[in-house]
Amino acid sequence: MKQQNLKALFAFGAIYVIWGSTYLAIRYAVETIPPFMMMGTRSLIAGGILYLWSRSRENEKIQKEHIIPLFIIGAMFFLIGHGCLAWAEQFVPSGLAAVLISSEPFLIVGIEFLILRDTKINLKGAAGLILGFAGIIYLVASTKGIASSGKNIIGMLVIITGSLSWSGGAVYSRVAKLPKSALLSSGMELIIGGTLLLITSFIIGEFNQFHVSQVSTRSALSIIYLVTFGSVIAFSSYIWLLGHTSATRISTHTYVNPVIAIFLGWLIANEQITTALLAATVIIVVSVYMVLYVGKKQVA
Repeated sequence: MKQQNLKALFAFGAIYVIWGSTYLAIRYAVETIPPFMMMGTRSLIAGGILYLWSRSRENEKIQKEHIIPLFIIGAMFFLIGHGCLAWAEQFVPSGLAAVLISSEPFLIVGIEFLILRDTKINLKGAAGLILGFAGIIYLVASTKGIASSGKNIIGMLVIITGSLSWSGGAVYSRVAKLPKSALLSSGMELIIGGTLLLITSFIIGEFNQFHVSQVSTRSALSIIYLVTFGSVIAFSSYIWLLGHTSATRISTHTYVNPVIAIFLGWLIANEQITTALLAATVIIVVSVYMVLYVGKKQVA
C-alpha cells in the first residue's frame, strides 16, 4: 500500500511540475529551432518510444478502423494543438501561454455539452464557463501590460485556437474507434502528429532556414527535456494515474501547471508577472473548478 501511495505521489508530481515546466522548455527550444520542426521532432521521437514500449508489453496491433480516428486525433492534438503553442511561444511568455492553455477543461465540457449532449451543466457550471471566457478576454485585452509586441495578441489567439483543437480532439477521442491500449494509441497519435508537423515544417520552408550549427545548447537541452520528461515520463505517469485514481483528481494538474509555469518564467526567464496576469490566472482557475467540481454532471 505504501509503495502504491509513493508511486501515486511521484506520478502526480510529474504531471504537476514537469508539465508545468514544459512551457518554459518550449520557449527555449524555439529560440533557435523552428517551432513546427521542433515540435514534430519531439512528438515523433516520443511517439516512437511509447509505441515500442507498448509493443514490448502488449499484443494489440493497429487495425484498419483505427487509422482514420488516430489520424484525426493526431492532427488535432499535435499538428494544430502543439503546433500552435510552439509557434506562439516565439512571441508569448511561457507563463501567459500556460494560463491560456489552462482553459482547456471548461472548453472540453462546453464541447461535450453542445455536441455530444451527454453532459449536464447546472447554473454554477454555466457561470464557470462564462467566467472562464471572461478571464481569457480580460487577459487578451490587457496584453499591453505584458508585452509591447503586436504579435503578442496574435500569438495569444493562436494559442486559443490550438486549445480549441485539443479540446475537440479530446471529446472526439471519447467516441472514436481507438485501440484498447492507451499506450499504443498515444504512441501512434504522437507519431502521426509528429509526421504531420514535420511535413508542415517542410512546406512552409523551415527546413531551408534551419542550420544545425545555429542550435544553441539551451535549445538542444530543452528538446531533450521535452521528449524524455514532458512526453515519456509525465505522459506515462498520466496514463498510470488513469488506471489508479479518479479523473477528477487527475484534473487538478490544470490548476497547478500555470502556477508552476508563471513561477519558472519569472525565476529563470525574467518574465513579467503583472496584476492582469495574476488576476486572469485566478479567474480561469476558479472557473475550471466551478465547471469540473460543482457544475458538471453526467447524463444517467
